[in-house]
Amino acid sequence: MIDSSNFASKIVDNIGMVFVGKRTNIEKIIVAVLSGGHVLIEDVPGVGKTTLIQAVAKSFGCSFKRIQFTPDLLPSDITGITIYNTKTGNFEFKEGPVMANIILADEINRSSPKTQSSLLEAMQEGQITVDGVSYRLPQPFIVLATQNPIEYEGTFPLPEAQLDRFAMKIKIGYPDFIEEKNILRLQGKSSDKIKSIITAEEVILLREEIKKIHIEDSLEDYIILIVQATRNHPDIYLGCSPRGSLALLNACRGLAFIKGRDYVLPDDIKELAHVVLNHRIIVKPDARMKGKTSSDLISSILSSIRVPLVKKNG
Repeated sequence: MIDSSNFASKIVDNIGMVFVGKRTNIEKIIVAVLSGGHVLIEDVPGVGKTTLIQAVAKSFGCSFKRIQFTPDLLPSDITGITIYNTKTGNFEFKEGPVMANIILADEINRSSPKTQSSLLEAMQEGQITVDGVSYRLPQPFIVLATQNPIEYEGTFPLPEAQLDRFAMKIKIGYPDFIEEKNILRLQGKSSDKIKSIITAEEVILLREEIKKIHIEDSLEDYIILIVQATRNHPDIYLGCSPRGSLALLNACRGLAFIKGRDYVLPDDIKELAHVVLNHRIIVKPDARMKGKTSSDLISSILSSIRVPLVKKNG
């Protein structure tokens, strides 16, 4: 069995050979992969989103495909198509790039809603349907999507149904002075030095182990209280669905694992609440005009709910 105490450090150090800094964000992506959640990375161009995702795929020993979303991209360009083979007289399925373990959906908001929705079944069910025939996707299957929050011209905002299927939404942010200096020094270095820390098969086994990580009833109640508070908050138009509760629970188990624990702590919930819940709520227009953000509201909710005391189970 893989030693959880230094597992995250091995992955982060491995990725660090081509991607500088942002350890906390890398750990959150690791948590998402281990807990089976998809991730939306929203940030400006040039901060290394693509490099990071490629390094993650290599570190986990997973197959990787990149899909560049453009206005003229069709659903069949993602899922694949069925064609007629004149030699055999049979219809054959030609798989699309979605048939991989880790998918980089680059600038996902640049394609039409119809094309965006072609990923919905894949993200939720782990399968695609082409011409009435369903095809299972390779496991593990993770979508790591990116979008640019600045340029909105020619984009199609993701509908709430699709946003809800992302377990987390994170921002990488600009590097600090030292990190940017190290980026300059890494220029031109090949990503071939990235090695696989584990295999795709081991990821599946780890997921089953992580599901067994203990969480006390009081912490389950804590998660529910946080999520339900988003539905009753006066500044929130639309709160989190039960999928948000499940995503937070699964992510907390994943975080406990990479911290070397077999139990969840309240700090795990507080650390992940923002990235798991922020994109699942809609702030009322009048609250936005007052400068309130989803992050502000999540913070106010966390501060208003009593944190339960739990025993540290070894």
